[in-house]
Order: sequence, then structure tokens, then C-alpha cells
Amino acid sequence: MEKKYINKLDEDLLNKISSIKNIRNSAYNIRKNGEGVERQTTTNINIVTKEDKSGIDIYIKPNTKNEMVHIPVILTEEGVTDLVYNDFYVGENSNVTIIAGCGIHNDYHKNSQHDGIHRFFLENGAKVKYIEKHYGEGIGSGEKILNPVTEVYMKKGSSMEMDSTQIKGVDSTIRKTIGVLEEDTNFVINEKIMTNGKQKAKTIFEVKLNGENSSTHVISRSVAIDESEQFFESNIYGNSKCFARSECDAIIKDNAKVSATPEIIANHVDANLVHEAAIGKIAGEQLTKLMTLGLSEKKAEEEIIKGFLR
Repeated sequence: MEKKYINKLDEDLLNKISSIKNIRNSAYNIRKNGEGVERQTTTNINIVTKEDKSGIDIYIKPNTKNEMVHIPVILTEEGVTDLVYNDFYVGENSNVTIIAGCGIHNDYHKNSQHDGIHRFFLENGAKVKYIEKHYGEGIGSGEKILNPVTEVYMKKGSSMEMDSTQIKGVDSTIRKTIGVLEEDTNFVINEKIMTNGKQKAKTIFEVKLNGENSSTHVISRSVAIDESEQFFESNIYGNSKCFARSECDAIIKDNAKVSATPEIIANHVDANLVHEAAIGKIAGEQLTKLMTLGLSEKKAEEEIIKGFLR
């Protein structure tokens, strides 16, 4: 792919969700305003443009170790509705890190929206660390909208750790993650979200533990302030001898609203499933302790929130 112009604003957005230096030292594909603008492959990682729809296929060879793939998306124009399908084929016994995410800069009046549908196919023994960051900025009245979908299909002995972070500035998001696990697999999901103003965020997790000794751990931490709204929904199906734990912890301030619906469904006598959900305000003793160290109440709240989402 011929490289197209990346300006200072583009680089700033890319650095918010990753690092432009790190991106160009690995296999990568940069997408801007609905089209690919830069790409680089390696001996073990190939990136191919789809022929039937918008998106790319990423092929990772078996036994690939300690390599990275970056697939950032940036939007800098108003009125863009970008829909992309990216499929990852991760070879046997490979061990890789994949970094995705989207940054939106909107100084205008029309909405900007990115919907990314990512599917991961992990072969036997494959290991993936998947990092996804979402960020919005700009002084315009146009909304920054992100709707990521992640589907993970795991074969015997594979594992995946997914870290998903909504940094700030996203007006509306529906985030859906689906996992289908075969035997001896492990899927860990860490989600961190902060909303303010009148922002809305909905998270949906659906994990099917089909194989013996499959396991998952879903951890969601969120902070909702002002008049923002958050919805958390988790459905875990224990269809074999398996283990699952779902945790949802939220801090709520001002007039914000948070709803959590963690559900576990045991369809096998040896399914071991646990869920926890907690929603509440910042504890008074935490504020008092930090304020005795000289922090203002506002600064103390900021430090507590920062530690909670770390």
C-alpha cells in the first residue's frame, strides 16, 4: 500500500490510542476517515485487504513469537460513518500482541462514527494479548460514536487477554464481546470506562464455555459522573466442566445512572460460575484520608478514580 499523508493532528490522535513510533516498528495498518493510508507487513505477519467488504485479514504464522500488530483507526472529518471488518487468523503456538482502537477528532456539527467488527480465530496453543483503546475529542457539537464488536473463537489450549479502555470523549458507545471456548482455553477480559456529561455507554459480554477445563474472567470497572448513563450486561454459559468469574464494579457521582445485569447459566453439573456486581459512590473515609495529606476534595476524588481505573 502506498503511504499517504499523515499530519500532526493524525499523529496526536494515534499517540492517544497507541504510539506512532511503536506502530511503525511492527506490522501495522492505519485507517483514516474510512480508508487505509499506511501498511507494513513482516515475514510472519501478513495483512491483506478484503475483496468482498471493507476491512482487512491478518494472517499470523504458526510459532510466531513476541511480535506485535497495530491496526489503529482515526477519524478527523465530520459526517463519516465508518464500518470495517477485520479478521485475525492466529497460527498454532504463536504468542503475539495486537493493538487496536479508534481516535476521533470532531470540531464540527455532524456526527462522526466508527463501527469496528473484529473476529479472532485462535488455533491450538495460540496466545494473544489484545489491547483496544477508544478516545474522542473536539469542540464541535457533532457526536463521537464508537460501536466495537469483538468475536473470539478459541481452539484447544489457546488463551487470550483483552484489555479494553474508553479513555474519554466518547458520546455514545455499544461495546459487544463474544467468546466461544473449546477445551483447556482461557479468556480474560478487562474493561475500563469513564463517562461524563450526557454520554452513554453500553457493554455486552457473551461467553460460551463449551470445552472441558475452559475458563473466563470478566472484569469491568467504570466511573459515571454528571448525567451520563452506563449499562453492563454479562451472559456466561457453562456448557461443560469449566470455571467463570464475572465482576462489575462502578463508581457513580452526581446524577449519573449505572445498571448492571450479570447473568450466569450453568448447563453442566461441573460448571463453576461466580458473579459479583457493586455500584456506589466514593467512600467517605477514602476522601478523608487523602485530604488529611493536603489534597483538596476535588483532587482527592481524581486520585481515587485514577487508582480505581488503573
